[in-house]
Amino acid sequence: MPRRPEILTGWLTLLLAVSCGLIVANLYYAQPLIGPIGADLGLSPQVAGLIVTVTQLGYGAGLMLIVPLGDLVENRRLVLAATSLGALALLGAAFSSHPLPFLVAGLFTGVGSVAVQILIPYAGHLAPPATRGRAVGNVTSGLLIGVMLSRPSASFITALSSWHVVYFVSAGIMVVLVLVLWQTLPPRVPTARLGYGQLLASMVHIARTNVPLRRRAFYQACLFGAFSLFWTTTPLLLAGPAFHLSQIGIAIFALVGAAGAISAPLAGRVADRGWTRPATAIAMLLTAGGFALTRLVDFGSTLSMVVLAAAAIAIDFGVQANVVLGYRTLFALGAESRSRLNGLYMTTFFLAGAAGSAIGGWAYANGGWTLVSWIGIGLPLAALIYLATEAE
Repeated sequence: MPRRPEILTGWLTLLLAVSCGLIVANLYYAQPLIGPIGADLGLSPQVAGLIVTVTQLGYGAGLMLIVPLGDLVENRRLVLAATSLGALALLGAAFSSHPLPFLVAGLFTGVGSVAVQILIPYAGHLAPPATRGRAVGNVTSGLLIGVMLSRPSASFITALSSWHVVYFVSAGIMVVLVLVLWQTLPPRVPTARLGYGQLLASMVHIARTNVPLRRRAFYQACLFGAFSLFWTTTPLLLAGPAFHLSQIGIAIFALVGAAGAISAPLAGRVADRGWTRPATAIAMLLTAGGFALTRLVDFGSTLSMVVLAAAAIAIDFGVQANVVLGYRTLFALGAESRSRLNGLYMTTFFLAGAAGSAIGGWAYANGGWTLVSWIGIGLPLAALIYLATEAE
């Protein structure tokens, strides 16, 4: 059994960050590949959205049913089991040539990907309290880079070979990662002595009585909803008559958003200094400001592309900073319930993100970018109004 370090070392922080990025990417590979996957499997355009939806459903189920086990089950074993499940599911997707096997594989890919939400509280457990925000921010930055790079990576690989190769490569990466984590991660045994049913029931009580959880979940739900709104509609805008970008061009644009990941470690340091509330307000203003910036230009020119890229960075910076500020607040509430708090926190804003994607498609079809941008401005401003009611 690996020896537990007294503190979270730099090497282990890097490993956890890279692991989170590689695992979470599995949730997003299919988003830019709906067209080729749907055509290859024989899915009609009307139901091709299931390619992404089933993975999201699996992830949502895992957040509620598996992530809370981090307060009950030895964390290293739980991470290895979830990641192994993800590897098998990815392999199943890679071999699929019919819709049903692929959709089932996608469902379990989502379930296995919740390993990232076990690793983040795990990092919080290993880090000393004085630098917990910095540690969580550093690990979360790996997750955010994985989110932002997954879509362009999938697009590039598919353009050069096939969507099957994307899943084969990722399955291989997961197998290697399981072996590395098995040899490297120190064990972490929770102190809770609840049964699984009691554990799940306790989440209802936590959701009803924990005010910081409700606030941070609402703040991030508004911002993540705006984030999903932006990244659902921007590819439609870029492929449309204003810009006429190809799939590779859209993938290159998506790389711009990865710059926002630098906000995660910065936000962690700010939170460690006790500046969470003003930093939260700045994150909300950045997100709203990104959408507002796009209202200043007419799309189609080089300048408008630069402005859209700047908006993407501002929105990503604000959203990613706020999620780390939320982690820091919640993980300070007590080690015995961190995984349950994380599961509730993530589930809330993940559902808001799914709603943001759905609303984005509707808004763009019915009101174009004008309606999209007004919704994008309104969501973080709603969070800012609620923040103003928070006690000092």
